Formats: sequence, C-alpha cells, structure tokens
Amino acid sequence: MLQEAIEAEVADYLDRHRGERDAASGRRAVVRNGSLPAREILSSLGPIRIEQPRVRDRREGMKFTSAILPPYLRRAPSLEALLPTLYLKGVSTSDFPAALAAILGEAAKGLSPSTIVRLKESWEKDYEAWQGRDLTGKRYVYFWADGVYFNVRLSEDRPCVLVIVGALEDGTKELVALLDGERESALSWKELLLDLKRRGLGAGPEISVGDGALGFWAALDEVFPHSRRQRCWVHKTANVLDKMPKSLQPAAKAMLHRMYLAAKKEEALKVYADFLALYGAKCPKACACLEKDRDDLFTFYDFPAEHWQHLRTTNPIESSFATVRHRHRQTKGNGSRLATLTMVHKLALEAEKHWRKLNGYELLAKVVSGVKFQDGVAAIAA
Repeated sequence: MLQEAIEAEVADYLDRHRGERDAASGRRAVVRNGSLPAREILSSLGPIRIEQPRVRDRREGMKFTSAILPPYLRRAPSLEALLPTLYLKGVSTSDFPAALAAILGEAAKGLSPSTIVRLKESWEKDYEAWQGRDLTGKRYVYFWADGVYFNVRLSEDRPCVLVIVGALEDGTKELVALLDGERESALSWKELLLDLKRRGLGAGPEISVGDGALGFWAALDEVFPHSRRQRCWVHKTANVLDKMPKSLQPAAKAMLHRMYLAAKKEEALKVYADFLALYGAKCPKACACLEKDRDDLFTFYDFPAEHWQHLRTTNPIESSFATVRHRHRQTKGNGSRLATLTMVHKLALEAEKHWRKLNGYELLAKVVSGVKFQDGVAAIAA
C-alpha cells in the first residue's frame, strides 16, 4: 500500500504540471526519470523494500519531494496502524490525508484528493482483475461458502457479499470468490459458480461446507452435482438452541457438542437419537430443525479424521470476516457497493496471508483419487 501511494503521488504531480514546457528546449518541464535505488524502510512489520520514482523537474528552483517518503526516512512511524486507520476512516477522499498524516507525519496532509482517488481506483482495478483471473489448472478439494452482509452508506441497499474459500490439493486455503449477491439467492450463487467454471475451474470440490441457506445448495446441485454437502455445526447449534427455552440450552448445547465430536459416526447418531427422544415432546421446533438436515450433518465422517475440525464448520470464513465486519461497522459502511467490495477484497486478501494449511494436508491426494474413508480412516483395499 505504501508503494502504491508513492506511485499515485508521483503520477498526480506529473499530471498537475503536464502542460508546462522548458523555455530552452521546448520539452516538458516535469517528467518521470526512472527510479532511485531501492531502499528498506524499517517498520513494526519488519523491513519493507520501497522503490522511489525519480522525477526530473527542469523548472528553476523547483524540485519534487515526496510527502509520503522523505529522502532520508529509514523508519516508518506507526506503520502497524496503516490498514485499520485507513479503513476505520472509511478510505474516503476527504479522510485519507488525515489518516495518512497520523501514520506518516504532518507532511502527508499535503496530499491532494486526486492522489487519493488514483490510489482508490488502483484498488478497484485490482479487485476487478482478481475477479476475472484465470482458474485453469486450479483444483479445490474443499469449499467453504457463506453470505456476509454489509451496509452501504449512500444507499438503502444492504448487499450480501457471497464468499467462497477453497482448499487446494497442497492444503493451502485460498480466497476463491467474492461477489455482490442478491440475498444469498440460488440465482446469485449459480451465477458465481458458473463464473468459476467459465474461468477454467474444471472440477468442483469433493465436499462443500455451508450454513442452511438453501440458495447455495440448490446452485451447487446444478453446477457441481457430485460435490457432497456438510452443514456448518456452529450455525446448526445456534439455530437449534434458539428454539429452546434458556433453561434447557446449556444441557442441550453439551449434547450437541458430544454429537459432532464423537469419534465414530455410529456414536454420533446414537447421541442424535437420544437428543430427539429427550427433547422431542418439549421442544418440537428445535428437534425439527435438527432433523431436517440429518443427511448433511454427518458427511465429514466420510473424510480423513485430520480434516474434521476444518469440515465441521465454516470457520475459515467466519473467523476472518468477523474482523472485516467489525471494521466495516466502525465506518458506518462504505459509500458504494463497489467501494464495499473493493475494501472487503483488500481486507480478505490480508487475512488470507495468515491462513494456515489444513491438518494432514497430505491426505488430500487420497481424497482426490477417490479413496473411501470410514470414520475418518482410509478403507483398506481387498
């Protein structure tokens, strides 16, 4: 972001003096002239390698000096505050200089609004390029899908951002899709999944994890019909408990935990049956909520036991986007739908850098090759 800001600052300076000519030669008075030698700026994040663009200003007594990166700066003050400060300021044209000044010093207040506009436009282009990237050769073994709602300050809309995170064959988790949807409808999810196919994603996931939003499952059945379903146990637990009296919730919650943490599917189904027998008469709505997804709640038992903690919930999305949503609430929303998507994309890619590989990722090769698992253990061929 610091490098992008410097580039935008130089481009703005060149634009403002584009029409000026050198009296002697008739050539443009202000031009870009390569780059200065790269240097490292010490920050709380570690050394950051920065390349300062060089500007040749032929006007007498005039010289370009970056307000962001002074000539002898070797240590960036409070750079760890960059992302949250810019975001919590809303990354609006009027607020950006104040945010940068808090980080890079009072001189940054001299940045013009057009410099900030250039920077924001570059982020939008980054998002659009990412959204259209080629997926040929990608193989996602697992999908986690969810819809995340955000407010838009200058509109009455409350867009639902459709999010898919995937696990590659080497166990790396990756942001697959981020699209503005229509309230998690089947049509919106289908459009997203078909777009992934159009961009080269040949094979769908072996299993997809999501909550109870019917739109995603209906679209998945049409686009990647072989993908198996796994309902998120965190969402299901919350939905079931919400339909029970508070006095019963602690015991019921413990029972639900025993259900999906059982070592074998047979044990889980026994606890499942006991739950329905115990609460069927007192809490029929809660039991109906649990029963309607029976076939999709225990799918994870047919995959490696090392992967169960990843497959039981949509946590890869929930944990990362909890922070994204918090920052977005502080700004009372971005000004437009595109600005919202751009900022969510920027923050999500930052979060992606800290995602760890799946436990037992080497077993993904067996899952892809069609090896059958029972209670988390690979079946032995006869």
